Amino acid sequence: MDSQNFFAAINHICDEKKITREKALEIVKEALKVAYRKDFGNREQNLEVLLDPDSGRANILLVKTVVEKVVNNYAEIALKDARQIKNDIKVGAKIKIDVTPSMFGRIASQAAKQIIFQKVREAEQKAIYDEYFGREDELLNALVHRVDSQGVYLELDRTTAVLRANDQIGNERYNPGQRIKVYLEKVDLTNAGPVLHVSRAHPRLILRLLELEIPEVRNGTVVVKAIARDAGRRCKLVVDSTEPNIDPVGACVGQRGARIKNITEEIGGEERIDVIEWSDDFDNLLQECLLPAKIDKLVKHEKEKRVEVYVREDQRAWAIGRNGQNVRLAGRIMGYEIDVLNTSELEEGAALDGEDKEKSE
Repeated sequence: MDSQNFFAAINHICDEKKITREKALEIVKEALKVAYRKDFGNREQNLEVLLDPDSGRANILLVKTVVEKVVNNYAEIALKDARQIKNDIKVGAKIKIDVTPSMFGRIASQAAKQIIFQKVREAEQKAIYDEYFGREDELLNALVHRVDSQGVYLELDRTTAVLRANDQIGNERYNPGQRIKVYLEKVDLTNAGPVLHVSRAHPRLILRLLELEIPEVRNGTVVVKAIARDAGRRCKLVVDSTEPNIDPVGACVGQRGARIKNITEEIGGEERIDVIEWSDDFDNLLQECLLPAKIDKLVKHEKEKRVEVYVREDQRAWAIGRNGQNVRLAGRIMGYEIDVLNTSELEEGAALDGEDKEKSE
């Protein structure tokens, strides 16, 4: 093998595939072992490969154990034969025998080429998996490559991902060359390589954008307690402050709504974000979540995780929201199923109870 070209190729592999030189050489050595066993050896043989950086020559060494009587020809060598190679060797020692065929350089180059490519590809995929596995639950910068019925194909650093329909913001349009931020939900390592599950619709995309845009969220002064989201339409987030002099809602909204506007623009510009201040009081927090509606009374059913909310007729549409959106998001925040009822039903029920009581008297 040509020394200069061989090691230049190794260095190129390392730079292009982002793997270490040691890992690349290990891959090459394993490939050369496979090439030798295929044409000259046996799987039971214990082989070593020496690579000479000066000449580029690869030598195959067969490692055998010295014994008095040979039982396994592939792994053992008789003492008398071993002493012809090394005259002071003893039983039990290991001896390395150079078994490199005269034409092995050319044969190895041809036979190992595909194996080296395969192993480098596997190493590259594992390196990509390890990198992105460590970045789950983070934002990634992506470039839209193309769009079809299967999804939005994204280019990331060193790899690609597909933004599927259910992970897209419903009313958002994507164009080739467009730069977007996506949330990395999960990474799987498959036979075809690492698969990145990314989303623009995930609620935690909002959290990561808040951390990016708002210093108080990033440093932990403002804590996001809960997020519920109907991507592209509406989002509710509950925030609290670890410092009594910091207004968590004001910190998130910003002067004249500048901070929350930046986040809204990042997710398409049409999603309304309601920022709600955290309260330990269940009733108060639920009231804030159902704004702009005003609650007259609520009845909490702890075991069923259900709450009945009574509002005036003119407040009912506000409480429920368009297509049930407001009450649905409030339910996710609270962790309860919310039934919105008319206060008049409560009053009628109270009146009937009063009449029954009068009759019984």
